[in-house]
Amino acid sequence: MNVLVTGCAGFIASCVAHLLVEQGHRVVGVDNLNDAYDVALKDWRLARLQDAGIPFHRADIEDSGELTAIVRQHRPDAIVNLAARAGVRQSIANPEAYYSTNVGGTLNLLQICNALGVGKFVLASTSSVYGLADRPFSESQSTDRPLSPYAASKKAAEEMCYAYHHLFDIDVTVFRYFTVYGPAGRPDMSIFRFIRWIAEGEPLALYGDGSQERDFTYVGDVARGTAAALELTGFQVINLGSDRPVALNTLIGLVEAGLGAKAIIDRQPTHPTDVPATWADISRARELMGWEPEVSLQEGLDASIGWYMQNREWASKVALG
Repeated sequence: MNVLVTGCAGFIASCVAHLLVEQGHRVVGVDNLNDAYDVALKDWRLARLQDAGIPFHRADIEDSGELTAIVRQHRPDAIVNLAARAGVRQSIANPEAYYSTNVGGTLNLLQICNALGVGKFVLASTSSVYGLADRPFSESQSTDRPLSPYAASKKAAEEMCYAYHHLFDIDVTVFRYFTVYGPAGRPDMSIFRFIRWIAEGEPLALYGDGSQERDFTYVGDVARGTAAALELTGFQVINLGSDRPVALNTLIGLVEAGLGAKAIIDRQPTHPTDVPATWADISRARELMGWEPEVSLQEGLDASIGWYMQNREWASKVALG
């Protein structure tokens, strides 16, 4: 299958692109390489995509004309849209960018699918759409009360996807990802930050008392689930999470043990966008795709710490955002 992967220099998308190539698909990557977070990480990932022979176009999903030309050139059978403005707290400072990319960019791609006959579309969404819903979060629950512009923009993108499926019979799969981590992860996410802060003896900013829980999900598991969407039909919304929530205090202890160093905790007030816990009900992923998370938190942390230590010379200088 020919697959166009947007946001290909991003954390999840780069892993998805590599996996699709390993599975025998022909992949084309698109990314605008913006500076929403330190481009050093994007450059590192992009170099490895290019080493794998994956064609790359520097383009913005908000540019309909440029995207149309790329799709006409490569004629993909599916578009996997992993390009996004991500991050809950950052979206408060710049909500316009989140709406423009996450909603407007998704609309552009859906329009192109309809106009040029691309029959499959995959959207990266987020567990943040659940807000303060009862746990574990199930796809059947209401997502009508987002707590941040980021969550609201992803909710709007999900609804646009359904409309285009209904009107034009495009197969659409929406994945709600739960706190994805792993080697070369996003520097605004807790695991990258905790490793960096503890390894370098820098103060670790902890919002709240550390009892809040997150359903940390390894990026390789997420990539497997995302690739499996190419086999699905109709309109599907699917959680991808570990189904094993872990408290931040526990996570910090595991990182301390992995690095052989103690954290210097800098306690901060709870942020209004934070939820007490996230927890994915993954029964739909099991039923539709036979998907299960395979990498334990300990294994994933070992891989993340190993990557950081191997790349410490430059990774220790990455801006955390």
